[in-house]
Amino acid sequence: MGTYGSRSMYLGGHAILKACERIKEKALLAASHLLEARVEDIEFKEGKFFVKGVPTKTLTLKEIAQELSFMKKLPSNVEPGLEATAFYEPTSTTFPFGTHIALVEVDRETGMVSIKKYVAVDDCGKIINPLMVEGQIHGGVAQGLAQALYEELIYDNNGQVLNSTLMDYFVPTALEVPNMILDNTVTPSPTPLGVKGIGEAGTIVSTPTIANAVADALSLLGKKVNTLPLKPETVWKALR
Repeated sequence: MGTYGSRSMYLGGHAILKACERIKEKALLAASHLLEARVEDIEFKEGKFFVKGVPTKTLTLKEIAQELSFMKKLPSNVEPGLEATAFYEPTSTTFPFGTHIALVEVDRETGMVSIKKYVAVDDCGKIINPLMVEGQIHGGVAQGLAQALYEELIYDNNGQVLNSTLMDYFVPTALEVPNMILDNTVTPSPTPLGVKGIGEAGTIVSTPTIANAVADALSLLGKKVNTLPLKPETVWKALR
């Protein structure tokens, strides 16, 4: 079914977790034979297996994998290979949340909108990869900004699209995407990893954030605008 609905970590992450748990169980079994101890007496810490109370005699995960490949020191009832396949079926839905604020400037003479400051605080539960989360928000805000200020399909009277290429279908470049101030709160979801989705957060909220900032600016002049995208022409007409 894919990873629609910001579910990559929520679905894939938990499947990986289950697979890793199975790999660990098999590695513990192999380590118990190699270290000549009961499985319940084997500990795994910092990538190494050892007998409780004897941390000097260790086996790394790499060494366990090698032994499971060659099977020279393990009994025949231990299945070769250190791999696992796992499936995860969610029993509930997670809901990320956050707040985005934009400071915009509207040129009264041209209708041009400039984003002077953009602040985003999101909550996607426990953060596994901070850099990835930041990138998702950056990309999402860029997409939402495009919908608010640039992207529009224009048709002629016969229904033919007039701006079907990137030569005339406007999208923001790095010059138009503002520097962002990002932060997060952490409210774990009721799942083993405590994660939530983040991929759509920036996309969903940035369009109304920017549009409402422009609407607020125009309201100071007693003007209204209620159509997207907020192109200079659209804003200029609203100001007249």
